[in-house]
Amino acid sequence: MDAVSSLSHSSVSPSSPVSETRATVLPEGLKFGTSGLRGLVTELVGLPSRAYALGFVRHALSLAPQTREVLVGCDLRSSSPAIAQDCRVAIRQAGLTAVDCGAVPTPALALEAIRRGCPAIMVTGSHIPDDRNGLKLYLPQGEISKVDEAAIAAQVASLDDTVLESLARAAVTEDVQCSSVNSAYIGRYVDVFGSQSLKGRRVAVYQHSSVARDLLVELLRAIGAEVEPVGRAARFIPVDTEAHEPELVAYIAEVAMDGRFDAVVSTDGDADRPLVADETGTILRGDVAGLLAAKLLGFQTIITPVTSGSVIERCGIAAEVVRTRVGSPFVIAAMEAAALAGKTGIIGFEANGGTLLGSDGIWQGRTLTRLPTRDAVLPIVASLLLVAQSGRPLSAIVGDLPVGHALADRLKDVASVQSQDFLGRLSQDEGFSRSYFDPVGGMRSIDRLDGLRFELNDGSVVHYRASGNAPELRCYVEAQTRERAFELLAWGLEAARIQLDSKRHLPIQR
Repeated sequence: MDAVSSLSHSSVSPSSPVSETRATVLPEGLKFGTSGLRGLVTELVGLPSRAYALGFVRHALSLAPQTREVLVGCDLRSSSPAIAQDCRVAIRQAGLTAVDCGAVPTPALALEAIRRGCPAIMVTGSHIPDDRNGLKLYLPQGEISKVDEAAIAAQVASLDDTVLESLARAAVTEDVQCSSVNSAYIGRYVDVFGSQSLKGRRVAVYQHSSVARDLLVELLRAIGAEVEPVGRAARFIPVDTEAHEPELVAYIAEVAMDGRFDAVVSTDGDADRPLVADETGTILRGDVAGLLAAKLLGFQTIITPVTSGSVIERCGIAAEVVRTRVGSPFVIAAMEAAALAGKTGIIGFEANGGTLLGSDGIWQGRTLTRLPTRDAVLPIVASLLLVAQSGRPLSAIVGDLPVGHALADRLKDVASVQSQDFLGRLSQDEGFSRSYFDPVGGMRSIDRLDGLRFELNDGSVVHYRASGNAPELRCYVEAQTRERAFELLAWGLEAARIQLDSKRHLPIQR
């Protein structure tokens, strides 16, 4: 895996006053989002990373006092090695062994942590820009919950000045190395799907700066595919598999143009969200990629957020569909509840395509063990296996589903408080919300499960929610025709922009 340059530490110097040391621990923009801790690199590198890593380790020890080691992995963004180093310093300060796993996919690190029965920290900002980063945290059984997040924040807040000064001054030393995480993750799929299941399939892997850019090529070749790597990047590119940049759409279409490939595939930065395009270069929606994984393995209980399309209920693949708020912790909680209720064949996925296994899957008598964290590889492999099994193009397989047309995009550089002000008015002022939707046919109903999901009089959907990971307002639309979906998305973004601009220089009303 390619090395990336590291960012110099901004740790507090030994001469800094205690008050200044504490002030750096909880920067205003550093917070837990839909999946993990996120913030600007300048707010995260140095003491804040060390403090949050220590708070996490103390929480993990309170749940499992026998814990002796913590795994640390990272993605390929420029600041990740430095922040990973900060996390390992904090782990050693807690008296535990820090295991440096290097640059690895998030689901690969989670799989190794579950196998070892130990906690893990993944340094990644996922799909957000390079000036931001984050921590995804895993207990021995899997991702932390929202309850865990609150407990970790409380641990950080309780760190006294002596501990903070010790953390700030702690020296960097060599750590235990682990180089087997990627090979074990590849083995997970080769052991189940074999070395010939994709024989004769041709796949382009868009590598960009994904931490799985080499692993994905190796894995697909290991199960029989002919693979051509394309688009390797020298700098970090924030690929969002849910809201596709026009440049990304154009590039994927260009790769597929000559008709040599059954699919063009990729992932986001930390490889827990897939990107799958069919033989024409048309990018599949993430929820459709998740559905294909459910179809391949015959899962009957689907857990998915409210942002996923209504095709999930209409397609008839699942016996039961449970809707949640956006974020893997909510999907995982619902999967656990389904298991406790005696449900089987449980799979979760989000609109971004990240797919979670709440139950073991069976493929030709071999078991794919449950992995209750977002994974990009399963929906990629499932899409290709369905092509290999049927001999039909991926576009035809997707065409069998009553997909409709769903699109998503976002307004960037929108502060959370501005998003909340806009959403609050839409939610609470019925006269405003009804007049707001008059230009697109009027509003029939509103769902407030996560953000605001408006059903229009013609059955179309416009859904607004503030991103939990970045200063963005996201807009999701769904319609029966492609033209109507594009119309609604363009209108939804522009109408929101007008409202936000009208309030941008005014005091926010609470």
